[in-house]
Amino acid sequence: MRVLAIDFGLKRTGLAVTDPARIIASALDTVPSAELMAYLKRYVAKEAVEGFVVGMPCNLDGTPTDITKNVVLFISALKEAFPRQWVETVDERFTSTIAQRTMLESGIGKMARRNKGTVDRISATIILQSWMDRRRY
Repeated sequence: MRVLAIDFGLKRTGLAVTDPARIIASALDTVPSAELMAYLKRYVAKEAVEGFVVGMPCNLDGTPTDITKNVVLFISALKEAFPRQWVETVDERFTSTIAQRTMLESGIGKMARRNKGTVDRISATIILQSWMDRRRY
């Protein structure tokens, strides 16, 4: 079964998903956050999703950020909407920086790097990959 990663933002949310065997994490989509629950319901209706990995924002010193409370509220709503799936969080410090560096190193053009949706999808993929890496060891 798949695992879906969520890089929640107030405006946009980046999504990534594993393949059914959980070998590869792939960028899935960027969704306006206001439409996120409806998108997830449609996705889970057509794909077998075992659980969700949500990026938890925190400052470098580990304290909550301005958006942390919004992510906590989102996680509560996610658990309520999807009681059959588990929800885990992953520290998302540096994911946007890593996403920008990844795009630069892979030769993605300047205009694509400015596209916040691309950064959000890649950030969600990094969150999911870090979760998968932790599971392997």
